[in-house]
Amino acid sequence: MLVLLPPSEGKASSGRGAPLKPESLSLPGLTAAREAVLTELVELCSGDEDKAREVLGLSEGLRGEVAKNAELRTAGARPAGEIYTGVLYDALGLATLDASAKRRAARSLLVFSGLWGAVRVTDRIPSYRCSMGVRLPGLGALGAHWRTPMASVLPEVAGDGLVLDLRSAAYATAWKPKGEIAGRTASVRVLHAPTRKVVSHFNKATKGRIVRGLLTAGADPKGPAELVTALRELGYVVEAEAPAKAGQAWALDVLVDEVH
Repeated sequence: MLVLLPPSEGKASSGRGAPLKPESLSLPGLTAAREAVLTELVELCSGDEDKAREVLGLSEGLRGEVAKNAELRTAGARPAGEIYTGVLYDALGLATLDASAKRRAARSLLVFSGLWGAVRVTDRIPSYRCSMGVRLPGLGALGAHWRTPMASVLPEVAGDGLVLDLRSAAYATAWKPKGEIAGRTASVRVLHAPTRKVVSHFNKATKGRIVRGLLTAGADPKGPAELVTALRELGYVVEAEAPAKAGQAWALDVLVDEVH
């Protein structure tokens, strides 16, 4: 099982670990594309601060994020699972998983990123600010920048098992499973049952709880139909829609009344 996650907008501080070693990151086929984004981002944020804030879509209150990006090559690095914070990652609670679940998380979780493309939760990275929706002056839209290298690397990473796609729309632009892989991909929406609408907090927290539940249970569904069964066994109300034709992903709706 491969689980595709969005990053969090907010991130923990880099701390005092050793600096980033780009060549040490997982998915080495993305190294050149990562270096291109990293180089332009550091250069951008080392120059005109107001221009950098405009490009990155940062408010005046987030001015400090520009200086942080300027120091990416020398800042301390920590496991990505510690850097990403927020509702989904709080609900996932990587630090409190038992040893077996942590090993499964290291194997199966892949976090998409405007800067890194995609990283494992064990990859050591510094704290940064660069969403997939950013359009850098030199490279252009990051979603488009990542499509070619992702199309080369991700099919092998996906292997022959289930792909559980929990990414938000912006991060889904970087890689869309195609063909046979799409047929064993399930995208998930979380709906507030009384209104049948997507509510951000319900959506993020429930996705984190879903991943935690699967990891803790040791579930290893081989395809979307088996995933539906696994989620129902975990107590979720799931509505599933099989694709109308080959080469399309399954669509799953998880209905929740409230999140505790």
